[in-house]
Amino acid sequence: KEPKSGLLRCPEPNCLKEHCLMQIEAGAKLCRKMDLGGHKVVQGKTKTTYVLLSAPWNVLCYYAEEISVRVPLQAVTTPISIWSEKILEKLHIPNIMAQDVPNLPPDYYTCQFRSNKLERFLGHENKDTFFKTTQRHQILYEILARTPYGSLKRGEVGIGRLVSEHVLTAAFPLHEGPFEMPKTPVDPQSLNMRQILHHYWARWACWRKYQPLDHIREYFGEKIALYFAWLGKTEHTFNLYQDIKHVNMFNLAGLLFDNGGTVFFSIFMSLWAVTFLEYWKRTSSILSHRWDCSEFEEIEERPRPEFTALAPMTVRNPVTGAEEPYFPETQRLSRTLTGNMVIILMIAIVLIFLIAIILYRTILSIIIYRSQNGFFIFSAGRIASLTGSMLNLLVILLLSRLYTYLAQILTRWEMHRTQTKYEDAFILKVFIFQFVNFYSSPVYIAFFKGRFVGYPGKYNTLLGIRNEDCGASGCLIELAQELLVIMVGKQVISNIQEFVLPKLKAWWHRRKLKPAPSQEVIDEPDSEPGLSPWEANYQLLVCEGLFDEYLEMVLQFGFITIFVAACPLAPLFALINNWVEVRLDAQKFVCEYRRPVVERAQDIGIWLTILKFISYLAVITNAFLIAFTSDFLPRSICFLNHVVLLIGRIIDWMVPDIPEEVEIKVKREHYMAKEALAENQASFLETIIDGCNCYEKIY
Repeated sequence: KEPKSGLLRCPEPNCLKEHCLMQIEAGAKLCRKMDLGGHKVVQGKTKTTYVLLSAPWNVLCYYAEEISVRVPLQAVTTPISIWSEKILEKLHIPNIMAQDVPNLPPDYYTCQFRSNKLERFLGHENKDTFFKTTQRHQILYEILARTPYGSLKRGEVGIGRLVSEHVLTAAFPLHEGPFEMPKTPVDPQSLNMRQILHHYWARWACWRKYQPLDHIREYFGEKIALYFAWLGKTEHTFNLYQDIKHVNMFNLAGLLFDNGGTVFFSIFMSLWAVTFLEYWKRTSSILSHRWDCSEFEEIEERPRPEFTALAPMTVRNPVTGAEEPYFPETQRLSRTLTGNMVIILMIAIVLIFLIAIILYRTILSIIIYRSQNGFFIFSAGRIASLTGSMLNLLVILLLSRLYTYLAQILTRWEMHRTQTKYEDAFILKVFIFQFVNFYSSPVYIAFFKGRFVGYPGKYNTLLGIRNEDCGASGCLIELAQELLVIMVGKQVISNIQEFVLPKLKAWWHRRKLKPAPSQEVIDEPDSEPGLSPWEANYQLLVCEGLFDEYLEMVLQFGFITIFVAACPLAPLFALINNWVEVRLDAQKFVCEYRRPVVERAQDIGIWLTILKFISYLAVITNAFLIAFTSDFLPRSICFLNHVVLLIGRIIDWMVPDIPEEVEIKVKREHYMAKEALAENQASFLETIIDGCNCYEKIY
């Protein structure tokens, strides 16, 4: 950036020269490894310089071996099957969810790349196509993320920090062309991957179709594909709700939420949660093997660039044998304990706000009763409860933003080695806080409200104000109202934000970058009029990751399982929200976001552990909720609790996490990799072909 424009902001007046020298040094290092192309565009008073990066073959080979890129040994010819597709086919029922998506990415047996064994890998003859586009992106980002530009002790490493400090404004891989379909009919096989994803996945008309997960993985990487696979499984399993629970909307509210069907439905949802997680674990193991990520966390994942720069010492990795940076566990433990104190402080703040809202409801009811207005007096409790729920939702959303910011600072300070461990620590911090933040008010209404009222002549008080009591219809109805306001309100606000805000941000970003009447393009004398691909991509929004998407869905999972006895309609709203969420997220990634750098992942991380915790908590909560809040059944109903937990454990024990077919494929792939990387191999190709033919005959 030019100093005159004011876009380069330095912490000290005399540091401009130092920063420039650092950038020149970092640029010189990159120039030795890559081919650089510079394109300068003048837009009004702003000059934007685009540097296009590509890596030559020798750099690709070196870093592919360094970061353990997996390359193909042999094509897998066994077709991919979907269980629902098999069932419908056996029943001779047309499958309305199926669709023929062109250019299906092939599946391969793979192993880690080795330069000295290049001739043994499939497709090694063509250097232009041997590495996939996403693998090239990974290699380029690996170089950029680990190149120091200043002091290593201060962690001045990597392009991510340069972007965060506004030395650079962006760093991103390019999309593969436009997402709009051609105006004239064309062969579907000739469409680029972005057009395929938009036409067969991101459009609203695709709401009932299977997601093209292999195409998503091919274009966006394993981490994003696993998110959509998980989201799609929740969507499909929620469809069971329509077949299990049919509610007459015209019944009285008390009969709607407090009846025998509610008890049955609570048991069903508790078992559904356990079964869903078992089903997802099997699906996740199948996908992680098919996408070559089953050993990513244990063997292939590298230390974070920030950790590498700031770690005070190095030790030998017991798995890989390589010398790696190390941060003492005792220091990390002390920092973690400090972070836990911050969590406790924030939880205390949440409870203070909860008490404030309780007092607000009570005081508002008193004020309305003293108003001597017959209409308001009749609805005083309902008005106080509803406005309190809305106020509680506002407080929840504000505190969520504050704590998420604090959790990011604390997690960086704790110095976690890998990106997976960093994300797991960050997610756990935020979830603990959000769990209390979102569920404290429903828990209070379910188990505490109306329990400590006292009796005439000796009412219990809080800060001099009489304790709250449940209304004439009972606490269960008020709990259902609270859940609907918080859950549905958050869903509506989140979907509006996801639909409206990206469009407003994109419009404002394009407005700032609107070309001047005479746009100057340097180093491109033969360029055609209009935006170049890098300019068009720069006008898109930055992908901010999947954390908010996962958190929204996990909190929703908690609402529909922990409190389903109070609000049987919650799964219906969750189903509708998931239908909308899949399409909104797909449109954002395909149409509105810059293409994110591919990230590999073995599974959905600590989110699965959190979901297990919620599913077991749901069994206990629903049993006590029915026993102590419902007027329909006696308190002896708590023995549901033990039966459902026992059935859940039996399901967990009977259903293996990894299907037998996947275990055999893993062993087969390990054997093939050993043969491929062996020093003395006479008939390598014949061995692989014979083994694959034998495998296909058996299965």
